[in-house]
Amino acid sequence: MITVLLTALLLAGCTTNSGSSVSGDSSGSVSGGGAPEQGDKASDLVTGTTGDVNTSSRDVITTGSLSITATDPVKASDSAVTITEQAGGRVDSRSENPATDVQPASANLTLRIPSDELDHTLKELKSLGTLNFVTLTAQDVTQQSQDLDARITALTTSVDRLLALMASATTTADLISIESALSSRQSELESLQSQRDYLADQIDYSTVQLELVAEGTVAASGPDTFWSGVIAGWTALVTALGGLLVGLGVALPWLVALAIVGTIVLLIVRMFARRRKAA
Repeated sequence: MITVLLTALLLAGCTTNSGSSVSGDSSGSVSGGGAPEQGDKASDLVTGTTGDVNTSSRDVITTGSLSITATDPVKASDSAVTITEQAGGRVDSRSENPATDVQPASANLTLRIPSDELDHTLKELKSLGTLNFVTLTAQDVTQQSQDLDARITALTTSVDRLLALMASATTTADLISIESALSSRQSELESLQSQRDYLADQIDYSTVQLELVAEGTVAASGPDTFWSGVIAGWTALVTALGGLLVGLGVALPWLVALAIVGTIVLLIVRMFARRRKAA
């Protein structure tokens, strides 16, 4: 009797999984490792706020990029972290490059900001300096969320039934069969729950790549007149020659050392050659 119930339960579980599998709609899909794929067709480019794409009845993943010119990018990076944490967010990655003789200061951060605080937080981040650009992309993943929830519910019910069958199993063969099916169901359930947790995190926290650069780093618009073109060309020539001179300065000590070694070797070779002729 238990074998018959187990067979029916397994068939029902397979039917549920095939009927409620995650479908790939225009907004992407969730599969395998649990990371939702980015769908270009459903992505809406937003340059201002997220109010037009984030609604209470839909699950939306928002990602964006923000570039700001700041007087002190490293100091502005500290302020950006403070702004993000005060909004209830976190910093997933952070890199800073202090100013040197050959490169200006810069900083890059990956910010995770609560979706309902995104607009307000972006407004505060823009105040760190001069805004170069900001882009936001919204991806609707409501279908993926619903499909995952349905599969998790079905597998949870299947696991509960298998646990009940295990409690009433009377033979070793039935117990082994139930344990095997239960292990498979629990593994699949944990995988789906992991996918759902990842998706929920992406929905709840928007991801913003923040770039902070020093003044003069972002290139100005190209020359639009003959004389501005001449000036731009002359500036580029001077810059190139300056770089060439720096390179020669770095290589000069090595060239001198090689010349000295080469001269010594040449003198030794000539000396041996004269001795051989004399002999």
